[in-house]
Amino acid sequence: MGSTLGAIRTACTSTLSHQAAWRNVFCLVFLISALFACSNMAAGQATTSLRGTVTDPSGAAVAGATVTVTSAESKVERTASTGPAGEYQFLFLPPGTYTLTASASGFQGYQQKGLALLVNTPATANVQLKIGVASETVTITTEMQAINTVDASLGNSFDETQVREIPLEGRNVPDLLSLQGGVAYTGNRIGDKDQDTRNGAVNGARSDQSNVTLDGVDVNDQSNGYAFTSVLPVTQDSVQEFRVTTTNYGADQGQGSGAQVALVTKSGTNTFHGSIYENLRNTITSANDYLVKQSELNIGAPNKPLQLTRNIFGAAVGGPIHGGAIRKDRLFFFANYEGTREREQQRAERA
Repeated sequence: MGSTLGAIRTACTSTLSHQAAWRNVFCLVFLISALFACSNMAAGQATTSLRGTVTDPSGAAVAGATVTVTSAESKVERTASTGPAGEYQFLFLPPGTYTLTASASGFQGYQQKGLALLVNTPATANVQLKIGVASETVTITTEMQAINTVDASLGNSFDETQVREIPLEGRNVPDLLSLQGGVAYTGNRIGDKDQDTRNGAVNGARSDQSNVTLDGVDVNDQSNGYAFTSVLPVTQDSVQEFRVTTTNYGADQGQGSGAQVALVTKSGTNTFHGSIYENLRNTITSANDYLVKQSELNIGAPNKPLQLTRNIFGAAVGGPIHGGAIRKDRLFFFANYEGTREREQQRAERA
């Protein structure tokens, strides 16, 4: 009897140890998968760059100066030293608003606030240091975007406020492409996309030649070839920045002969923020289509436009995550839910 109980205890202990081992293996696999996912997201993230030169009051280069860029929102901080010609550069920076500081021995400190760095737009910020003690600091505050003197790309950028406030039919963010010069746009209704191949053509290129990326990841609609469509849903309240390059884009964007569209999503900040919204469109004030109107007149039907009811609603929230082993200013979250209810009538043409 004693040996039987001992065997049962041994078997139970062995089973528990196997379960614990499998749990450890599962946790290890999950951790490795999460690390790979994070590394892939970081590798594919949309970025920008900043470069410039540091000089003294006479225009001579200041070598060995310390230059730092800091983002108060994401807590990103990069530091570099100027070269023999006073040059510095920061590559692969997340888009956002930064503070640029520079210091060197025998010169006053330099600080420039509100430096806006846009996605896929190389920026240049030159610094001129004044002679003085390091404890003195010259502060420049600006909300202007840094000038792109690096390449000859043509296009426009839309920040978070512009993306949110510009009225968009259907709240489809890639529709902002229609505001660029050289873009043909005939509408975003189902019939408009399928019946007119010019819709979305950029500078004469085919509509399926535009390249759309979301945080650096390809989200083109390969099946239908629509120019104003992302295969991943992109809401207005989740977009931080929208950049369109129509001409002279670099080799890193040369996946098509049309426009290069870059979307950057939001991230949380050190303060909690959120929004609740609802948008409704109906046909109460819509004008009737000419061909539909003629067909209704021929059969004695009232002059009534085809139904198009679009109801879009949602909520967004973001903020910091800290507590316990998680340090403040290091981890943030942002979440956005959006629902769409749409009813649309289409005309049927008979020969």
